[in-house]
Amino acid sequence: MFGNQHSISILYRINKFLTKKQRFRKNKKIAFCVPYTLINHFSQNLKNKFIHIGAQNCHHAQTFAPNTGSVNASMIKKSGAEYVILGHSDNRIEGDSNQVIRKKIESAINQNLNVIFCIGETKKEKKTKKTFQVLRRQINDSLNKKFNSSKIIIAYEPVWSIGSGKMPQLIDLKKIIQFIKSEYAKIFKGAKLPKILYGGSVSGRNISSFSTIEEIDGFLIGGASQSSKKFIDIINNYYK
Repeated sequence: MFGNQHSISILYRINKFLTKKQRFRKNKKIAFCVPYTLINHFSQNLKNKFIHIGAQNCHHAQTFAPNTGSVNASMIKKSGAEYVILGHSDNRIEGDSNQVIRKKIESAINQNLNVIFCIGETKKEKKTKKTFQVLRRQINDSLNKKFNSSKIIIAYEPVWSIGSGKMPQLIDLKKIIQFIKSEYAKIFKGAKLPKILYGGSVSGRNISSFSTIEEIDGFLIGGASQSSKKFIDIINNYYK
């Protein structure tokens, strides 16, 4: 929950950096998922630039419905969104179950949106060694083999890591991402494995440590995305 129309200056500065640094653009994408109020303004002003725009959530209703205050996938698509984050820990805490998230994913894919599907365990679940059990349930309850798997990106964001400065041990993170891909493959047999992002206290200071894990395909950046300098530092330090 951040930003207003003037916040587009952050994206302009990042885009200017990308314009000068062509090597950072090859086979890579940057998407900013912003509040509903900014989707149209940002997407219109970032046409023909290197940054894509998405939403942070959507309602699961496929069509207009009497859900006051809600916004569905069709509405964010028509506003200019290309991506949508679903299953974020904030929304899970507020009541989104795996079954609701499943409906949201289906609705978003029907609108040809790219889904960033978030999964992750809490501190208590980690302490009681239920990480794999929790991730398996979140994946199996939320995904359907009939979904267009090419539209799904999975973001592993351990809830205990978000905003805490704490991160998984690299060897554990590698095993977790391998596990996620294996569970995905059981659902979408024969399909190309998904892109897997990591999210949780990612910063310019720790980003280089992740470069040793080849299974990571990208990152879901939180607080650092509110600053062009911090965001550019992440890019520079990862690819240096």
